Amino acid sequence: MNTHQNKVVAFEDLGIKDYQSSWDYQEKLMKAIIDTKVKNRDLPAEERHTTSNHFLLVEHPHVYTLGKSGHEENMLAGIDKLKEIEATFVKVNRGGDITYHGFGQIVGYPILDLENFFTDIHLYMRNLEEVIIRTMAEFGLKGERSPGETGVWLDVGKPYARKICAMGVKASRWVTLHGFAFNVNTDMRYFEYIIPCGIKDKQVTSLKRELERELTTEEVEQVKNSIKRHFEKVFEAELVRKN
Repeated sequence: MNTHQNKVVAFEDLGIKDYQSSWDYQEKLMKAIIDTKVKNRDLPAEERHTTSNHFLLVEHPHVYTLGKSGHEENMLAGIDKLKEIEATFVKVNRGGDITYHGFGQIVGYPILDLENFFTDIHLYMRNLEEVIIRTMAEFGLKGERSPGETGVWLDVGKPYARKICAMGVKASRWVTLHGFAFNVNTDMRYFEYIIPCGIKDKQVTSLKRELERELTTEEVEQVKNSIKRHFEKVFEAELVRKN
């Protein structure tokens, strides 16, 4: 762990923001970090600039995104159906297959220079999962990892195993992009138009479905605050709200 490095993370809650604009913003932040790292290579150690870190929370209007290793046949809805359900379809540069983002879902995008933390993508993914697992525990739910599959699940190893949080990331020069999608008050009917993450034999779920009630606005904020608090603990970082 490079404890001498910058462990401050600028936090922003973007509210409701369309997927493409959010992706463009992530790319902008990522480019700024990489540009700094490239400049630092030609500078003596004492003159190098500290790279920044960012953590975004956002809620997207209905959109299906397909990762670079995904299969288009896992998108079951055609153009007409997408128009009918007011959803869009976007191909992205993250790992993973197809997933859904929409209202009632908390999406998290950490844009971190992992050289400020640890240079291990596998550990990074497990840490993201841990943040959600700890958050779920505050609502009395046991989140779990499923061997060989990313994300957070319930009842792993049982016939009714189900995913509550999908994850897909990209990294360049140890700078991360994309992140997680945590189903809170999500309309689960939208998952009927895809094979989520390309996995045919397992279901998806949400906090609303598991708790058998819709979370209030105050409770959704509680979920966000829990995510932020556990992010700080798991990544040993300090979130500072960006002005």
